[in-house]
Amino acid sequence: MAALVRLASVSKSFGAVQALKGVSFELQSGEVHALVGENGAGKSTLVKIITGAHRADSGTVEIAGQVVRHNDPAVAKALGVATIYQQPALFADLSVAENIALRMERGGLLRLVRWGWRRQRAAELLDRVGACISPDTFVRDLSMPQQQLVEIASALGAEARILIFDEPTSSLSEREVENLFRVIGELRRQGVGSIYISHRLEELPRIADRVTVLRDGGYVATRPMDEVDRAELIRQMVGRSVDAVFSKVNVPLGEVVLETRGISCAQAKVRDVSLSIRAGEILGLAGLVGAGRTELARVLFGLTPADAGQVLVRGRPVTIGSPDHAIRQGIAYVPEDRRRHGVILEMPVASNATLAILRRLATGGMIRFREERRVAESFVERLGIKTASIDSPAGNLSGGNQQKVALARWLAAEPSVIILDEPTQGVDVGAKAEIHRLMCEFAGRGMAILMISSELPEVLGMSDRIAVMHQGQIAGTLDRADATQERVLAMALGHREEGAA
Repeated sequence: MAALVRLASVSKSFGAVQALKGVSFELQSGEVHALVGENGAGKSTLVKIITGAHRADSGTVEIAGQVVRHNDPAVAKALGVATIYQQPALFADLSVAENIALRMERGGLLRLVRWGWRRQRAAELLDRVGACISPDTFVRDLSMPQQQLVEIASALGAEARILIFDEPTSSLSEREVENLFRVIGELRRQGVGSIYISHRLEELPRIADRVTVLRDGGYVATRPMDEVDRAELIRQMVGRSVDAVFSKVNVPLGEVVLETRGISCAQAKVRDVSLSIRAGEILGLAGLVGAGRTELARVLFGLTPADAGQVLVRGRPVTIGSPDHAIRQGIAYVPEDRRRHGVILEMPVASNATLAILRRLATGGMIRFREERRVAESFVERLGIKTASIDSPAGNLSGGNQQKVALARWLAAEPSVIILDEPTQGVDVGAKAEIHRLMCEFAGRGMAILMISSELPEVLGMSDRIAVMHQGQIAGTLDRADATQERVLAMALGHREEGAA
């Protein structure tokens, strides 16, 4: 049987950097083939060669049974290739039917638009992917998972037979993930081939038939999914055994640094929250999507100030009415969406790393650029940030390195409390282990850490205590020794139990 995609000994360089080194890859009809590797392993380059965004320097590229010597996006699309990105590329102010039509219809500017046919065809495609969405709905009114389904429907309307899913579940709830997997499974039965890229290795046995591992631009292995476990995948991805991605180091705990007593915020839907964090402690904040974890972080940082209750810093009542107030009290916040709020992608690494201390770096309103560079270089070395230069735009860095730049910004301000919202979301297993190591290092220096995470293994593995939220309230707090996935999930669903703080 002819493969839908076959790459043989493909290589690609960018200047002196060899992004791919003799990589081979194959996708069969009706197969879900997972592609994994650390950031920088070559996954994105391989996908861009398939989609025509890059051309291979050497090797053979075969798509839909044809050897493609001069690939480009138009050629790849004509051969049935489509990509479903983490952030859907749709036009917010157009209807669903219009967005789907943009992928399907051909012709010049002066042509007859068959509006009825557009809506009918869109409805058929939406039904094919199990989406209960009206073709007349504007995209801006759709949720993220609904937009993903519209993207898939659009790809099928363009007669795509090869779908590439790039981190599709990073912002989805468990129920939404299950629905996406159901759709991919149905497409598999229809003969569509899917390349599935994800850092969430625990998902792969549920969806993938085979898995290919890349490392440092080279091919490592291709295995049937049911013959390899998570530990083996990690070993192949990083080139060494990783016994504990969650390398928690216990440190002596100090005084209570941050305490809340019954704080509430009507705007954020946070109600009567009481908790405390001690110096050197990592307090995990768990809960289901919509439980109020990020909203609580925004209250503590003054983005949506509390309208009731009390906040104490080192035992002293304080008012946090703005982020400036929080920073002055030694509170830092690294938000969930690093690309929108954590780093400024167009600015250099040096400028991003020192944004929180501009007052300290300025004399007479002028920034001392030599000092800025010295501070940035020290954090690049200390945090192991991989960048060609501190003058490189932050947008050029991998997800894990962008997260380190966001950390550097706040570490430069020398906070006593740091709030980390989904600190390892969308980063590879090696970067995840490195961020965990840094968290332990910060705790060892006496910093209090509030870690919000949707990954239960991360919460259980990295926390000294775990506070669980449900509907804007703390459902209970568990010590590390008493916490299990079952107990945390039960609290997240609103089941309070005796003995939990």
